Amino acid sequence: MGANSAVLASLIITERSALLRRVERLVDDPADAEEVVQSMWLKVQSVDDTRSILSKRAYLFRLARNLALDFRRSQQRRGRLADEVQNILTDSDDAPGQDRIVDSTQMLERVRTAALALPEPTRTIFRLNRFEGESQQAIARRLGISATTVENHIRRALAALAAARDGRDPET
Repeated sequence: MGANSAVLASLIITERSALLRRVERLVDDPADAEEVVQSMWLKVQSVDDTRSILSKRAYLFRLARNLALDFRRSQQRRGRLADEVQNILTDSDDAPGQDRIVDSTQMLERVRTAALALPEPTRTIFRLNRFEGESQQAIARRLGISATTVENHIRRALAALAAARDGRDPET
């Protein structure tokens, strides 16, 4: 651990309550604020000493703000997706047309095939996160990898499934 990382890690401990208050104002949930502050710990571990950080406290609070905003955007995307799914499930069109049924069946088959074709450990990480509800940090601890690695696997899985849903090649 470099000097920047060590000082930032120490500051997280001493400024924890102020960081939690700042983050909670942005994410509107104490549990989510706790998760964001915990993710800061992982971020500061990777800060190197190539450039000196002049105001480490300001750097730490900026990091907290950026992570909180990223978290909030992620939650909003999930909320929009949940709303979209709910709208699809409660669509007033009780009897979809034959072409809609065929299109949906084909899309579902493409997504299922793409999900089965996901390489390991991407498939396992995606299943644990999206179907079993485990947090990224819990998966990282369970598999002995970094939370960033877990996040990258989930991102790859989502991109592959979205491409399959849209009928695109996952490479594009």
